[in-house]
Amino acid sequence: MIEGKKIFITGGAGFIGSTLTGRLIENNEVVVFDNLARDSLKDKEFAGHKNLKLVKGDILELESLTRAMQGADIIVHCAAVAGINTVIKSPTTTMHVNMIGSANVLSAASKLNRVDRVVCFSTSEVFGQQAFRSMETDLTVMGAVGEARWTYAVSKLAEEHLAVAYYKEKWLPTTVVRPFNVYGPGQVGEGAIHKFVKQAVSNGTIEIHGDGSQIRAWCFVDDMVDAVLLCMGHPEAVGQSFNIGNARDVITIYGLANTVVRTLDSDSEISFVPKTYVDVELRVPVVEKASELLGFHAKVDLEEGIRRTADYYRAEKASPKLASK
Repeated sequence: MIEGKKIFITGGAGFIGSTLTGRLIENNEVVVFDNLARDSLKDKEFAGHKNLKLVKGDILELESLTRAMQGADIIVHCAAVAGINTVIKSPTTTMHVNMIGSANVLSAASKLNRVDRVVCFSTSEVFGQQAFRSMETDLTVMGAVGEARWTYAVSKLAEEHLAVAYYKEKWLPTTVVRPFNVYGPGQVGEGAIHKFVKQAVSNGTIEIHGDGSQIRAWCFVDDMVDAVLLCMGHPEAVGQSFNIGNARDVITIYGLANTVVRTLDSDSEISFVPKTYVDVELRVPVVEKASELLGFHAKVDLEEGIRRTADYYRAEKASPKLASK
């Protein structure tokens, strides 16, 4: 258990960052540094907690980032431009924020007098379009130059290389996590389960882009946070990269839509719309390294995760405060 630390989380108002904050807030001082473009924090029950400090800022602004980071024992770098629609809309912003912003975070962290750990978020997309039982040592793949989809993967891979370089050259205790399709309560922005569940609880039409044959392994957010907490404190995590996901919950997008409808006893219809972007067709991790070195095991199965997610969105619909998000 992590206790008595000052923890600095970039992107801490986002989906995973705010969930992580909730797990740390009782026994630690947590500083959330976020531009609030996607704010999942404001409606959390701990949003006004005495141990929480929210700093509105931009990781591209090195000076303000450095000031806000002072005194931190642990840094978790979640901030990034993500989501296929957002990335395609502005690949230049994606590259700037994810590369230069990450360089700023690592530079600022390296100038602290002492830091216990710096955890950087990468992505499963570094494995390219076909990622079946991918291991951390597998070759990373980048798509065709000029295809906006791959600017996200390239920028996050650059962050990975820089994080490892800071460890090897400057002895900064970095760790990299590669999340595989994380979902759950409080998700903001894009994501298939997020969209499917919200439609299902309203009995609205669920739209699938393409033929639905794309294959994913889905990881519930609480399991993802368990892994991040291990990376923040486990001595074996330093200098390592870890695939984080649930290799048991593998399903096609079409199968996922049907599972959501069945699990929630929804009257939603499923429709298909043209896919106008390059997609990842297969994404399934091997998580043995995280299991062996950290003791990580995903616990929440897909149907249970769908039910928990639906409960959250039903409460969101019923609450004027939550519905205003």
